[in-house]
Amino acid sequence: MKYDIIVIGSGPGGYIAGIRASQLGKKVAIIEKYSTLGGTCTNVGCIPSKALLDSSHHFYDATHHFEEHGISVEKPSFDFGKMIGRKDKVVETTTGGIKYLMDKNNIDVYEGLGSFEDATHIKISKNDGSSEIIEGTNIIIATGSKPSTLPFISVDKEHIITSTEALKLTEVPKHLIVIGGGVIGLELGSVYKRLGAEVTVVEYAPKITPTMDADVSKELQKVLKKQGMKFNVGHGVTSVERNGNEVIVKANNKKGVEVEFKGDYCLVAVGRKAYTEGLGLEKVGVEVNERGQVSVNEHLQTNISNIYAIGDVVAGAMLAHKAEEEGVNVAEYLAGEKPHIDYNLIPGIVYTWPEVAAVGKTEQELKDTGIDYKSGKFSMRALGRSRASGDIDGFVKVLADKNTDEILGVHMVGARVADLIMEAAVAMEFRASAEDLARICHGHPTYAEAVKEAAKAAWDGKALNA
Repeated sequence: MKYDIIVIGSGPGGYIAGIRASQLGKKVAIIEKYSTLGGTCTNVGCIPSKALLDSSHHFYDATHHFEEHGISVEKPSFDFGKMIGRKDKVVETTTGGIKYLMDKNNIDVYEGLGSFEDATHIKISKNDGSSEIIEGTNIIIATGSKPSTLPFISVDKEHIITSTEALKLTEVPKHLIVIGGGVIGLELGSVYKRLGAEVTVVEYAPKITPTMDADVSKELQKVLKKQGMKFNVGHGVTSVERNGNEVIVKANNKKGVEVEFKGDYCLVAVGRKAYTEGLGLEKVGVEVNERGQVSVNEHLQTNISNIYAIGDVVAGAMLAHKAEEEGVNVAEYLAGEKPHIDYNLIPGIVYTWPEVAAVGKTEQELKDTGIDYKSGKFSMRALGRSRASGDIDGFVKVLADKNTDEILGVHMVGARVADLIMEAAVAMEFRASAEDLARICHGHPTYAEAVKEAAKAAWDGKALNA
């Protein structure tokens, strides 16, 4: 069979690339080695983690906040099996939705491991031992990533686990040790903390969420600490050993002194690495960098002109929405259009509670590049909407160019900021000034008013309600 485009991998990047290519009149095939479509995000990442975050949030509210709203319930309890079952159902519905979209867009789906025979022929090795070869004018590599570990850690998938296993535990840990204070570690740590586990985070960097703005990291740590999570930043893990049902983690603290943590589960959340195993890149001479990522140019084209790569398998933020944008970008480019991606405007989000969201530059990045900037900050507790709902933690910070007033970065901690950040992203796409944002009439009472207030504080230094 011959196709215009073959996509290897059906995650957010791969399946969206396929749909957009089909919309533009291309004959498309997608190869997926697993029996369900959707990749990491849908099956063992963004979607199931949000399902568990939501379930655990409801339980936490029932045990900690109902009373203050005048709602009395007998001591709330939860059925962890049901929570996991609900999560599985959400995943099943979502993967089924992707299957429907493949059929709707006349995309041929092949189940099996895709590997290069040459630059235009892909071998599909199926689970039953058979194989077939299909031909494609252009190939898109969208094979994603898998969890990283540290060289001295042996992940047994039982008590020393990655995010994949953390989403399908059969019990709530008594004490979960999380190695890594990034997005994955904090989100899954939050799930189990809310359900009663003791959670200890061990992070090598001097702050949690190391790539985010320092004010955001500080606020998030303060809030999660208030919720009972324990943090050990500036700690370099040296060993992880399992003894029966106990896991012992050793680390050197800031002073170089060895400390020990004991728990029944250890979640290794030290990032993810590009996944190219079994692809046969060496057969066709596709270049990879020192981190194992496929090397691409500004059009996401590899050194082999008809082969492209998108998503977690190439450099940049490992985010589902970044992969989707790249998928659309390649599909449109191959159809002769002139798409663009502004990587500076891809929002980063942490789905703890309160949520964290950011777009554009951090203060540190602006300092490092020598850009004169001004900052406006507004506290969530000053909003009527926040007080009404009881979600008073957090702030919005707007960074703008000192001379032109153009918005350069927006950083948020608070209720529903995962959705709110898009106001900032849209403003920045159209190169709005802080004054522009401050002069837009925002509904009252809303969480979004914090954006208006922070923008006004950045523009003229005078928020209205602070």
